[in-house]
Amino acid sequence: MGRPKKQTPQYSIDVINGYTYYRTRIVDADGKRVSLRAKSPEELEAKKAEALRQIAEATFRLENPTVADYCEKWLTMKTANIRATTLADYRSKVKQHIVKPLGDKYMADVTPDDINLAILPASKLSQSVYQSVQMLYKLIFEAAVKSRIIQDNPAADLNPKGGKPPKETTALTDEQVKILLDAIRGLPPYPFVMIGLYAGLRREETLALKWDSIDLDGKTPTIRVCRAWHTEHNRPVISDQLKTKAARRNIPIPPQLVECLKEVKSKSTSEYVFASSIDGGPLSYTQFARLWKYVTVRSTKPRTYTRYLENGEKLKRTVTPVLGQRATHNNTVIYSMDFQVKTHQLRRTYITNLIYANVDPKTVQYLAGHENIKETLDIYAKVKYNRPEDIAATINSAFAPKRQDVSP
Repeated sequence: MGRPKKQTPQYSIDVINGYTYYRTRIVDADGKRVSLRAKSPEELEAKKAEALRQIAEATFRLENPTVADYCEKWLTMKTANIRATTLADYRSKVKQHIVKPLGDKYMADVTPDDINLAILPASKLSQSVYQSVQMLYKLIFEAAVKSRIIQDNPAADLNPKGGKPPKETTALTDEQVKILLDAIRGLPPYPFVMIGLYAGLRREETLALKWDSIDLDGKTPTIRVCRAWHTEHNRPVISDQLKTKAARRNIPIPPQLVECLKEVKSKSTSEYVFASSIDGGPLSYTQFARLWKYVTVRSTKPRTYTRYLENGEKLKRTVTPVLGQRATHNNTVIYSMDFQVKTHQLRRTYITNLIYANVDPKTVQYLAGHENIKETLDIYAKVKYNRPEDIAATINSAFAPKRQDVSP
């Protein structure tokens, strides 16, 4: 009995530049017809076998993607309908908290226990980060259910409790505001701080400001909030997409801020209020960090310095500045603040001062750009009822003994 003939694929013959090639066609994982060429029928058979193996593998991956592959697909699908800053935040959290621990697993093989273990490190972070990571798990696996890649969502019953509670942002006192402004008067962050204190803009709204959105000479000087700043790989991006619809607003500004901005504008050569000295464009992230350092460096907050020795060891040294003294590394810096200032505190101070001035909650909501009145009312309650002396008379009146009517 003779040896069976080796099967070769059906082929046609092409002559290209005087050379003969054997050609066949196959259908790839995307359903497209693809041509394969070889110099002999045997080589063509080997090529076809390898191509079919790769197609089978690709088809399996399409139908049974890994967590990493599906997360990338999900993020790509989200590109069209979420802000660039939100997408960047999603991408970072997905990479760190989903792909890193589970990326090599197939979506269909992921169990609730796998997710509970994977999300454990996030539970040691802030409450907002933990809840955001939970949300991403639920959204991604629910999308896979709808696409019929998996039958059930293993993240559906994640416990929403977890993460460190946020530290409450407190407003600066009048005395702290005075100390802060005196400490940085004439320095680069001064107009930024003034806008936060007297217009309540968010950082991304302030850094996106152009002079065309500020009216300093009209009957009612105003700032029109219509742009937002963010950075991508440290490069600034200005967008007309704001945090919420409510963020788009016109804010009347008081005389002290008007005078401050007039002085800044008189020296400005850029369309941006806060401009790069390099090209006149908006600030990058590192440029803003340098600007804000003028504030942080004047605080008496203890700071730790690390020095690397020749043997590779790290030597850490903690220094606690003394209030009123000058910095040894820079004689122009005086440690004048025994408190720390974060950018969001400026905005909180603005909102608090509106409430102390008895501005009604709906107006505060509009000026602050809050989408939900609940956010405004939460601040309102904390501020309004955080001064016992202001409500003592009301409480005493509410619980005063009732006088009984005496019949004649």
